[in-house]
Amino acid sequence: MLIIGLTGSMGMGKSTAAERLRQLGIAVFDADADVHRLYDGPLVPMIEAAFPGTTLDGKVDRAKLSQALLLQPDRFTVLESIVHPAVRQSQLAVLNAQAAKGVELTVLEIPLLFESGGETRVDAVIVVSANPDVQRQRLLARPGMTGEKIDTLLARQMPDAEKRSRADFVIDTNGPVSACHDQVDDIISRLAGWPCTAYDRYWRPAAPPCDPNETR
Repeated sequence: MLIIGLTGSMGMGKSTAAERLRQLGIAVFDADADVHRLYDGPLVPMIEAAFPGTTLDGKVDRAKLSQALLLQPDRFTVLESIVHPAVRQSQLAVLNAQAAKGVELTVLEIPLLFESGGETRVDAVIVVSANPDVQRQRLLARPGMTGEKIDTLLARQMPDAEKRSRADFVIDTNGPVSACHDQVDDIISRLAGWPCTAYDRYWRPAAPPCDPNETR
């Protein structure tokens, strides 16, 4: 099974590219969506312990957590140490399920793929990119987003130019959605025959140890 990492900074158009992949019948694991799920229950006790007062009614209050991190940006690493392992377990479950079905290609949509070292766990990386002005305009259109918050979040992310330089494929999303879709289609066609070793190397469940007492 070929594993593709889909990444890019905030506001670059990852969701648009991911939607096209799904239209093509390709499974896409959405790391952001999984974080939302984890914030709605599974990680609440750990996050409340690390960031007191940021949960409410059994869920993480994302606004309060964001405010806490804006005041203490050095604590992003604490949050990541809680969230990243849980998301990786979700990725593992999805990939194993896809492999069991005999699926040929699965995409992991991970915003911080390079920042978390995730490029070592995929076979190829697609980076979605747009001009800085376009990116900022998109981000400011999001509810609750401010210039200060954008600057804080982008400061934690690898520069777009470096992501592009490390990518196997780059999708330019400055144009219309149809242009993005055309680029996705082209990349998928070019992936035919691409070497796929990441699943066996990193994700495949290890065989159980041999029982020396087992009757042969």
